[in-house]
Amino acid sequence: MPKIIFYKEKGTRTEIEVQPGQTLLEVAREHDIDIEGTCEGNLACATCHLIIDKDWFSKLPKATEDETDMLDLVNGLTVNSRLGCQIKVTDDLDGLIVFLPVAS
Repeated sequence: MPKIIFYKEKGTRTEIEVQPGQTLLEVAREHDIDIEGTCEGNLACATCHLIIDKDWFSKLPKATEDETDMLDLVNGLTVNSRLGCQIKVTDDLDGLIVFLPVAS
């Protein structure tokens, strides 16, 4: 099973083995990672904003236009920002590093 590494605001690292097919939002919720996901993964908000490690960002499928539009609403947007509800874990993402954005 692929492993996903989450870094929280204070540098706390959480490494999780993940079933392929789950979204990063689903993984975070199952493991008490503090991501809101108000719209339940329906791409109607941007509360599952994550920052993808720069070495991994280009390995992800490109964001859809709808995701890009939602990201425009995010505080703390970076060039590596994505929505956790839109990234499905695959075996190719073993070792993926994601950061929770700093709360503003």
